[in-house]
Amino acid sequence: MQTIRMGTYRSPQTLHPLSLLAQMISRQASGCLQVVSNSTIWSLYLEQGKLVYASSSAEPFIRLDRHLRRLSLKVPSLVSAIRVQVRLLFESVRDRDEKVLPDYQAITWLIEQQFLLPEQAAELIEGLAREVLDSLLAVQTGSYELIEADQLPAQLPQFCQLDLKAIVESVQQQKPRSVPAENRFSEPSRSPEARPSEARQSEARQSEARQSEARPLESRQPEPRSEALTAAPLDRNGSSPFAQKIAPNGLPAPNYGAAQPRPNSAKTTYTIACIDDSPTVLQAINAFLDDKMFSVVLISDPVRALMQIIRSKPDLILLDVTMPSLDGYELCSLLRKHPTFRATPIIMVTGNTGFIDRAKARLVGASGYLTKPFTQSDLMKMVFKHLT
Repeated sequence: MQTIRMGTYRSPQTLHPLSLLAQMISRQASGCLQVVSNSTIWSLYLEQGKLVYASSSAEPFIRLDRHLRRLSLKVPSLVSAIRVQVRLLFESVRDRDEKVLPDYQAITWLIEQQFLLPEQAAELIEGLAREVLDSLLAVQTGSYELIEADQLPAQLPQFCQLDLKAIVESVQQQKPRSVPAENRFSEPSRSPEARPSEARQSEARQSEARQSEARPLESRQPEPRSEALTAAPLDRNGSSPFAQKIAPNGLPAPNYGAAQPRPNSAKTTYTIACIDDSPTVLQAINAFLDDKMFSVVLISDPVRALMQIIRSKPDLILLDVTMPSLDGYELCSLLRKHPTFRATPIIMVTGNTGFIDRAKARLVGASGYLTKPFTQSDLMKMVFKHLT
């Protein structure tokens, strides 16, 4: 495998990303090209001038989740629960191996656990690459380095080798025509793979998805049929993501064949009880948990809550603190005295953020504390933290 040795600029210099990429292609470079500008790092993994993967340090998991959500329209196994689990597993492991990006590890895990087929991963990787390259092409100053292939992990899996030249040309076609001549790709142009009108529609969908995800609970109306909240079914075998594990060090052993049936070794449905005197909050939480993995029991009367909880035997309880007649702390204390619920996770849901309130929650035996307003991602992370 031939690699190109390149020096690293120690101080920011004027950069021409298109010329740099054209050089990588013409020399059939292999390794990881890293470009640094204004504290953002772009990483392009190359194999003889072909693109294996592209990422940047600017919110990589928000970007990955956005593309996974779009892909879930064609891949039913990518339910919201799986996407949240991916972030829980990999978003905080950046120190494991700085030469293997955590978002690439996440894609590897999705294939290993058979939530994605290799050809579906290739489609995902190409979509991510287009977005990353679009931002890279706007860089004007910075530094770069090519980390040679022999310095990268030997078992780094590859799911595709993309035509970098074609992707760059396609991205350039989507940009305004008033691009200076020196910033245009120097090699012959091809017909665009994506039309400008399609690009604008794609950007509008991305913007709408980001706004939907970031909207807090208290300002969000229940939209049970929206893209962000619609739950796709589990795989046909009914397998639960809770049974999947990741090795504490390194990547899972590769197994990239067609998806095979997995043993049903864990629960496929979890009952969650939500106690809140506000119907609006209950409906919003129900929409957030709109997934066939969850059976949601909504309870608006705190006085009758204890009996309803005993009947439903939930796996997790979301309990509002401020309710008439019986506050959440009292109800939590009563539940902890019942032998059935001594170990059941109880999450206190409240707008109070003070230290005293958190201390009271611990004293009555609460398992966690979720502060309003919260997003769907906040809620799902808390749920998975206590169910896995």
